[in-house]
Amino acid sequence: MGMLVRRRLPEQHFSADTKETVKLAMGLVATMAALLLSLLVSSAKDSYDTVRNEVIELASELVFLDRLLELYGKETAAIRAGFSAEMEKAIPAIWSTAHGDASPDVKKGDGLYMAIQSLVPANDVQRALKEAAVGQVIELGRLRTLLRTQATSSISLPLLVVVVCWLVIIFFSFSIFAPPNQTAMLALVVSTVAVAGAIFLILEMDRPFTGLIQISEEPMQKALKAMNQP
Repeated sequence: MGMLVRRRLPEQHFSADTKETVKLAMGLVATMAALLLSLLVSSAKDSYDTVRNEVIELASELVFLDRLLELYGKETAAIRAGFSAEMEKAIPAIWSTAHGDASPDVKKGDGLYMAIQSLVPANDVQRALKEAAVGQVIELGRLRTLLRTQATSSISLPLLVVVVCWLVIIFFSFSIFAPPNQTAMLALVVSTVAVAGAIFLILEMDRPFTGLIQISEEPMQKALKAMNQP
């Protein structure tokens, strides 16, 4: 578009003073765009790392709960089997949505809690293990709810729109004053691809459970494997 406009502008618009003025103005816009772009990248990265750490914590809590139930005794065999089966269904459901906000089966969670509460300890060791297991179930519910409540985007849409508009203005001005040759055109294309790549990374990190830069489900799969070990 800038090159098309260039053909229609009078020659006096390409004077040295005009180019210097546009250069200074675009320098200011480029500085503001760079600041906002870095802010968006930082926000998306912080959100991505937070969710990733919560997934790792959730996986460790799952293994610990299963270990507590195993130490309790054979009375929890059915509870552990049902718990493991539900986890096999829950993991694909989490990674099938943009923010891992697949609604957890509240009744299943309540059933696990009540099943553990219904255990009748035969000694002090089992009593302590039961109390610890109940606390773990509550903590798992808290973490799962936290993941779900973080389903909203961490990226400010108005901020992203403003940055994109500023970048369009910058490259529009560049293309107006760029010489009409292949080298200049290639430089503009490479720079636009680079900036578009930054926008792409921001949007990808804002969807931690899908896309190319998604959180690995390996911690959850390892936790499930550990739970299924005899």
